[in-house]
Amino acid sequence: MQKHDFYQSLVKQTESLIAGESNVIANMANISALLFTSLEDVNWAGFYFMDSPSELVLGPFQGNPACIRIPVGKGVCGTAAATLQTQLIEDVHAFDGHIACDAASNSEIVVPIMKHGKIFAVLDIDSPSISRFDTDDKAGLEALIKCFEASL
Repeated sequence: MQKHDFYQSLVKQTESLIAGESNVIANMANISALLFTSLEDVNWAGFYFMDSPSELVLGPFQGNPACIRIPVGKGVCGTAAATLQTQLIEDVHAFDGHIACDAASNSEIVVPIMKHGKIFAVLDIDSPSISRFDTDDKAGLEALIKCFEASL
């Protein structure tokens, strides 16, 4: 299956999982489980919520225990929250200010999640492989997040 078709399928599965459910934590838990079990070569998939204007806090996830709090503007997640731009990082060790929550992670993609025009959370996915994520993953995950944002 081509990546475009794969991500279209994930978006449809996401729509089905969150349809009729208003609890954001339940929806994030199911989305993180869907991504962790569907994506190949990933070691962490989950969310960080905005806990204050200056800090993200750990939300539902799948994988090893993670950093609990991340300052906005720090690390890949904090940079995505600060810039409101998806961060596609081929080699996290080359990213200035990377926060190493799991030493096994080598690449990362983080997609900001908006609610009412403001940053609400980020989706964070890590891989043990360098250059695991590409622009097709970025487009697919951004489409999935658009689906999720519509439920907020």
